[in-house]
Amino acid sequence: MDNRIHNELQHGKKLLEEGAEAIWNWDSPAGRVRADRRAALLAKYSEIKPGEMALEIGCGTGLFSNKFRNLTQAKVIATDLSPELLEVAKQKYSGIEFRLEDAMNLNLDDNSFQVVFGSSVLHHLDFHKALKEIYRVLKPGGRMVFAEPNMINPQIFIQKNVPFIKKWLGDSPDETAIVRWKFKKILEQNGFKNVEIIPYDFLHPVVPSFLISIVNGTGKILERIPIAKEIAGSVIISAVK
Repeated sequence: MDNRIHNELQHGKKLLEEGAEAIWNWDSPAGRVRADRRAALLAKYSEIKPGEMALEIGCGTGLFSNKFRNLTQAKVIATDLSPELLEVAKQKYSGIEFRLEDAMNLNLDDNSFQVVFGSSVLHHLDFHKALKEIYRVLKPGGRMVFAEPNMINPQIFIQKNVPFIKKWLGDSPDETAIVRWKFKKILEQNGFKNVEIIPYDFLHPVVPSFLISIVNGTGKILERIPIAKEIAGSVIISAVK
């Protein structure tokens, strides 16, 4: 078995044991605000219409599968490498087809989906292998849209590059983060066009409830300032086949 796949399978088991959405920081008050905004941005940049086919890779426990489906009324097939996380997703959400798939070797037909989307998954994968598969299963003119951690953010830079901190915080060994100008080149090398990679999100998941509106408002101002926005916590990536 490929080392990366082995590591991600072990990571999935650990997430299940310790509480996936707590580890991913989606279950705090600020985390829930972040998740709703992330889902809204994925839906917006997907430009998908009700009834069209969307593929999610790295769906985990199905949080964004469900949010995306509810926001867009698309038909969603949601995939993950971890059978344990998929079982949780199947128990939590109906009306979504959950499938066990390796995002770098999808058992899906060419030109099948109007949109391929995901939340915090590409940074776990071999970029070129994953993008080749995303490109293959997208219909001509179809769109990929992903939300990923921003390597230029100081906390994320330390977390992804200092080994003992990476291990302490529960990251899998192979995961990294996105440097947006480098990733734009990788997307273009793999045939994508109309590439947009937009830094956003200054709301940290540990922000207490009474400060969320202030921090969120300040963050949205920073997102409009050219240099300041580069250190935002996340990026939204969109591109067209």
